[in-house]
Amino acid sequence: MTLHLGYGTNGLTDLRLDDALGLLADLGYEGVGLTLDHMHLDPMAPDLAQRTSRVRRRLDSLGLRVTVETGARYVLDPRRKHGPPLLDPDPEARAARTALLVRAVDVAADLGAHAVHCFSGVTPPGTPAATAWKRLSAAISPVLEAADRAGVPLAIEPEPGHLLATLADFHHLRDLLCDPAPLGLTLDIGHCQCLEDAPPAECVKESAPWLRHVQIEDMRRGVHEHLPFGEGEIDFPPVLAALAATGYQGLTVVELPRHSHAGPDLARTSLAFLRSAMTKGAARC
Repeated sequence: MTLHLGYGTNGLTDLRLDDALGLLADLGYEGVGLTLDHMHLDPMAPDLAQRTSRVRRRLDSLGLRVTVETGARYVLDPRRKHGPPLLDPDPEARAARTALLVRAVDVAADLGAHAVHCFSGVTPPGTPAATAWKRLSAAISPVLEAADRAGVPLAIEPEPGHLLATLADFHHLRDLLCDPAPLGLTLDIGHCQCLEDAPPAECVKESAPWLRHVQIEDMRRGVHEHLPFGEGEIDFPPVLAALAATGYQGLTVVELPRHSHAGPDLARTSLAFLRSAMTKGAARC
């Protein structure tokens, strides 16, 4: 079974970025899900190009692959979590989020990343669904154009509670945008357990043609809480076997953004768990 495992820096925010990358390489991870945020690679820094160049050299020296993630909570607005979203009623606010995502595409190209992750955001109160989808389509189009120029796919994530919450919503966006080539999918395995009608292994199989990035953690049905492996309800060996069978060659990134206080230990135990689950999954095939 060939999967390329990474760990998200949003679960290592108590570490300096250089230390986090060194830890992951020492543990045996193949890559990192790098969230652009103030404590690591700040996308709002005036010297972003120089910082990105330094991170690229560090990744290369450690032999780590990378995907760029854009789920930082307060990078644009210090008072609104994930604000402003692509669905904000204010056109200038939407434009600020679009600009951040375009900047993330540029950073990803400079890092040699295999994808840029994003999500739709929560629909503002009182906004009709048709209006929200129209805003999303318009706001994400410049990002897709930038991704096309850079040759880096944009992988949007179905997120519980957001406008684009399910795999069906992802396909709705594809249809609205006439299925643009740069648009792919970030599949979060825990979100499948939380929200989708099909079990996670079936979600993987159904998503195979559009997979550009994968996040993984444990979760319970109907509860959007990212859990360490073994604390939720997911049967991982068949999920990992299904993922390997798709031929997906991007990173599969452990996503534990609320566990930074235990990040180094969880990075170690998560890798051991996933390697064991991969072995069990391969034995079932």
